[in-house]
Amino acid sequence: MEQDVTRAGFAAVIGRPNVGKSTLTNRIIGQKIAITSDKPQTTRNRIQTVYTCDRGQIVFLDTPGIHKAKNRLGEYMVTVAKRTISEVDVVLHLVEADEYIGASDRAVASQLSKLQVPVILVINKIDKKKRDELYAITDAYSRLCDYDEVVPVSALTGDNVDVLIDQIFRYIPEGVPFYDEDTVTDQPVRQIVAELVREKALRCLNDEVPHGIAVTVESMDYSGKIVDIEATIFCEKESHKRIIIGKGGAMIRKIGSAARYEIEELLEQKVNLRLWVKVRKDWRDSDIMLKNFGYNGKESGNG
Repeated sequence: MEQDVTRAGFAAVIGRPNVGKSTLTNRIIGQKIAITSDKPQTTRNRIQTVYTCDRGQIVFLDTPGIHKAKNRLGEYMVTVAKRTISEVDVVLHLVEADEYIGASDRAVASQLSKLQVPVILVINKIDKKKRDELYAITDAYSRLCDYDEVVPVSALTGDNVDVLIDQIFRYIPEGVPFYDEDTVTDQPVRQIVAELVREKALRCLNDEVPHGIAVTVESMDYSGKIVDIEATIFCEKESHKRIIIGKGGAMIRKIGSAARYEIEELLEQKVNLRLWVKVRKDWRDSDIMLKNFGYNGKESGNG
């Protein structure tokens, strides 16, 4: 019997900040790799996740949101997003289910209309809309870009995500998988752990300390029954450091407790997490610090 044809290719997830790109890729692969937050610009690097099934393999590139950069970190994030769309087999333009189209979405659609690769419009958060409203949204976006497909989904509930996967497989080439079937990401465990800590810090701190934090994992010791992890939260001001630590250390304990729970799920082991806070003034505008934190300055075209 002739073997079924398998497909393997790359799909970029593009959109303005805070539309659910990381939530969608996490939903597709069935576990949490990219951090999520209700704050824009949560994703800073291109995160590669892998979906494998009997039809083949889709490698998803979850990109930072395209936005107006205000510092070197912002420039790096936007450059990563724009570069990604030129390296893939299909692009997913993820938007919210809203008939009003803001300047950011218009700018993204304008860029995508010039691409030579297939583009799928993915309308997210359909759980909040009625069917007739989706027609109006589809029509509004179709005036900006000649999309190859339109797929409404709910990344939160998983509604219609299987339809989206079917459509993606239509546009990726025949080929053998790039990764073995057990691979779900190219991200090192340390990086995922650092991002989980950053996610919990963003959520616990609300708007008190905005985007001026980065997290590095200093050590991970697996020698005992409990994994000992030491991580440092970097911020830009002494006043931010006091907020992150909190009165009597209450805030840093809250962040650590929330992060530890998800890290234990990730590692499937008990974790002893120790967090430190250090100040690095204006690190988001320092090429050296950006590189130290894993944001390669060469990607931004500045070094």
